Amino acid sequence: MARYTGPKTKIARKFGEAIFGDDKSFEKRNYPPGQHGNARRRGKKSEYAIQLAEKQKAKYTYGILERQFRNIFKKATAAPGITGQVLLQMCESRLDNVVYRMGISPSRSGARQLVSHRHITVNGEKVNIPSYQLKPGDVVAVREKSKSLSAINDSLANASHVYEWITWNGDKKEGTFVSVPERIQIPENINEQFIVELYSK
Repeated sequence: MARYTGPKTKIARKFGEAIFGDDKSFEKRNYPPGQHGNARRRGKKSEYAIQLAEKQKAKYTYGILERQFRNIFKKATAAPGITGQVLLQMCESRLDNVVYRMGISPSRSGARQLVSHRHITVNGEKVNIPSYQLKPGDVVAVREKSKSLSAINDSLANASHVYEWITWNGDKKEGTFVSVPERIQIPENINEQFIVELYSK
């Protein structure tokens, strides 16, 4: 199972935002990494550099490596609708992302691990594929044997975000993927048009 395992704060500093979630180290040094830190003069970025940075930000945000991200883009291109928006909607519809959005895990990497270790079910069936694409109406739940896990309970206790396209039942520890989110409902600060332009070259 391929995933990014390198330094996260350094990547967050590169993009100027905490894309991996709360990060105290990033808050202390929220300027680009490098030997001269904030004092370094940075020239104007080329169009290609801006587009590439946006694609990398999206990949790191959702925890997807290049080949997989390119495959999602191909599917988004073939699907009806605006390619950039469909791309983000497909990323948001991934099982690991929805587990994170429901508050079962405080981070996408943690959600990915919960899915891989078979702690999550979809419509009553165990699913251990983080990239599994959910459809509207799918019920995502914490497996019965995993409901007592402190990591899950701690995360749910601290979860505060509410999303219109997801419902959550705290008593049953299960939620419903009500609908594919509209672009305006996706909170990530990603300019998907730059990604489309990059791949279209």
